[in-house]
Amino acid sequence: QENKQARCQKMASNDSFPEESSPTPQPGDLIEIFRPAYQHWALYLGDGYIINLTPVDDSPAAALSSAKSVFSRKAVVRMQLLKEVVGGDSYRINNKYDDKYTPLPICDIIDRAQFLIGQEVSYDLLGNNCEHFVTLLRYGEGVSDQASRAIGAISFVTAAASAFSMLGMVHSRSRQRPF
Repeated sequence: QENKQARCQKMASNDSFPEESSPTPQPGDLIEIFRPAYQHWALYLGDGYIINLTPVDDSPAAALSSAKSVFSRKAVVRMQLLKEVVGGDSYRINNKYDDKYTPLPICDIIDRAQFLIGQEVSYDLLGNNCEHFVTLLRYGEGVSDQASRAIGAISFVTAAASAFSMLGMVHSRSRQRPF
């Protein structure tokens, strides 16, 4: 236990990150990366490294430039340099659920994350995506606003399609009635 505490403190105190980024991420922080069509989520481990999900059938570099990860059914947990994962995109520290969920102790977050590196996990855009993954590590609860918004949009489109379908049936029946 004492060795674990020392390791966690060392990781947090040795944290080095490019000076142009402010504020500096701390171990256990959620990192939101803004891709052209979606947001990718990672968890900051320390020393410039993050843990995140990447597609099983792509190299880490190919996964960065592709939205294929959004449609994949399997993912691999990878530890990578934040600056390499971000590439030319922008990012921010976003611990947006801290007011709703209590973050786990940093050592527990880091230990859980490191245990998963290299493992293949199931991936589902709506039920088990990269945001679910990192919030599960940080809070012990997998949550995703992206998924909630997507489910809401799908529900709206489905309801609208049903309404238009019903209107079409009513309209066609009214045209078929003899006068």
